[in-house]
Amino acid sequence: MAGDVSFDVVSDFDEQELRNALDQVRREVGTRYDFKGVTVELEQAKDELTLLTDDEHRAAAIKDLIESKAIRRNLSLKIFDWGKVEEAGGNKVRQRIGLRRGLPEDVAKRITRLIREEFPKSKGSIQGDAVRISGKSKDELQRIMTRLRELDEAVPLQFENYR
Repeated sequence: MAGDVSFDVVSDFDEQELRNALDQVRREVGTRYDFKGVTVELEQAKDELTLLTDDEHRAAAIKDLIESKAIRRNLSLKIFDWGKVEEAGGNKVRQRIGLRRGLPEDVAKRITRLIREEFPKSKGSIQGDAVRISGKSKDELQRIMTRLRELDEAVPLQFENYR
């Protein structure tokens, strides 16, 4: 394998940027007139966010705020898995927002199949929640990256460890 070059295809996001975006949402909710006297609680766990607010219209407004702040911080909207708005006690509604991290197995298999079919001189292998792509030519790996950027997957794709 001497002389081979490789890179990893992963799906991840910057947790600090997400935290900053949520802090901006909390600040803006505190200053906006239409949210005066309204309960808005945003909690961040390891792999999900929980939104607790007064009604579905407020939940939709918070969703728009979260998405706009995430875009400004260069976070992909594909990391959010918006759950259903459900009733919570005390005339409140709760929405669970899943955070997608890592390549799902079906996406990883589609990527390796695409590499096998369209780029026979390169090799893709699934390694946990990432796909390692290796080949002899840096130019071909660049073409693979361009082709993968064109895919419309349910998760954002990033390229790491280019060697």
